[in-house]
Amino acid sequence: MSAKTYEVRTYGCQMNVHDSERLSGLLEDAGYVRAPEGTAEGEADVVVFNTCAVRENADNKLYGNLGRLAPMKTKRPGMQIAVGGCLAQKDRDTIVKRAPWVDVVFGTHNIGKLPVLLERARVQEEAQVEIAESLEAFPSTLPTRRESAYAAWVSISVGCNNTCTFCIVPALRGKEKDRRTGDILAEIEALVGEGVSEITLLGQNVNAYGSDIGDREAFSKLLRACGKIEGLERVRFTSPHPRDFTDDVIAAMAETPNVMHQLHMPLQSGSDTVLKAMRRSYRQERFLGIIEKVRAAMPDAAISTDIIVGFPGETEEDFEQTMHVVREARFANAFTFQYSKRPGTPAATMEGQIPKEVVQARYERLVALQEEISWDENKKQVGRTLEVMVAEGEGRKDDATHRLSGRAPDNRLVHFTKPDEPVRPGDVVTVEITYAAPHHLLAEGPAKAVRRTRAGDAWERRNAAPAEKPAGVMLGIPTIGAPVPTPAPAATGCGCD
Repeated sequence: MSAKTYEVRTYGCQMNVHDSERLSGLLEDAGYVRAPEGTAEGEADVVVFNTCAVRENADNKLYGNLGRLAPMKTKRPGMQIAVGGCLAQKDRDTIVKRAPWVDVVFGTHNIGKLPVLLERARVQEEAQVEIAESLEAFPSTLPTRRESAYAAWVSISVGCNNTCTFCIVPALRGKEKDRRTGDILAEIEALVGEGVSEITLLGQNVNAYGSDIGDREAFSKLLRACGKIEGLERVRFTSPHPRDFTDDVIAAMAETPNVMHQLHMPLQSGSDTVLKAMRRSYRQERFLGIIEKVRAAMPDAAISTDIIVGFPGETEEDFEQTMHVVREARFANAFTFQYSKRPGTPAATMEGQIPKEVVQARYERLVALQEEISWDENKKQVGRTLEVMVAEGEGRKDDATHRLSGRAPDNRLVHFTKPDEPVRPGDVVTVEITYAAPHHLLAEGPAKAVRRTRAGDAWERRNAAPAEKPAGVMLGIPTIGAPVPTPAPAATGCGCD
């Protein structure tokens, strides 16, 4: 009898992507195998939806997908459907009422129960709904099926203590809970031992790490500790919050060689009035002050951000303040959102909701400005020699153009001429930048050097194994760093950091 196959569909932030790696690991630990790439919809024995509750139409998207699977499940009675993630945590019994063919509903705090709930649903022949109100076990204690052989997420905290009026994540993920530093470093060392050379430290508010124990410098100490791990070439983190971004973190970034000079710093709005309405605990002057300090310590730093356009009550003057900050900060790129109501958030019922056409017009102006700045900043890279870590799946036209793609230390995407010698994802190629576009760099000349790495060896071992090649996940929102290949840039995080 062949093993049952599974498919995990992921929507939302990088935390969901990381949770999906855990879900895949749990299912494989329980004897399931991943459905081969290209498997037709509805052909997997188990389909898991890892949902997001951030978008206004998140539930419509979920029920639309579930509706398409209903007739397929009728034809295949043994097929099972599970729904987890933030929307499951929020809607609970509603999911089974609206889609009674769903077998399992689980929340953000008990992802480890998925195999047990699937088996219970099979035996009892009825839906299993189990939502834990608090974290049962830190996700990093669970089995993992990582999407990349050379780069990995490492979760350092879960939950968030902020109360931003546009964000529902704290209500669904709970209060911040920090992981022990020793456990984090042990996981990183184990990953490096397996061949991983790049890690991204992950948290809903990553630089608030240490709040559990009252150590405001815990995050900078963690960055410096990462610098002592032999074989770890690149360290990134996402997403920080301006409120908790202290000078010791800037110093640790500047002084720790393997911590990349790349920073994602969510702005959300440049208007002090709107920031107050958002319940963000900083103002324009504080934000620009951080950017100035980062640039003073690391002139080559690439800084990205999140911006929400059309928050309730936003005036034209408020929007112009956002444009002012964008001009001053000169972000390498910005993930821009048109404000949409998040059900269950204070902002959803605020007065002064902005007409769609006004939001759209402001959004287009902002995107045009940022596009111009991104291009100008990328043009400054022309002529530079960069070490590019070869990526998998980030260059959609690589086969047609006979190029490879990868990430520079500052996380810029680089397409480069394929070297004569074999190069694998995880290897490092030194190239000279010859052309810049708004969203990528190009190195058209021959490679200056190729360094085969342990990470490339790990990729080769994985792909030589008989197991099916990972099919990847469907990201609703791209992420910072290289752990998972992403679609075209749209946004980072939950837009809530």
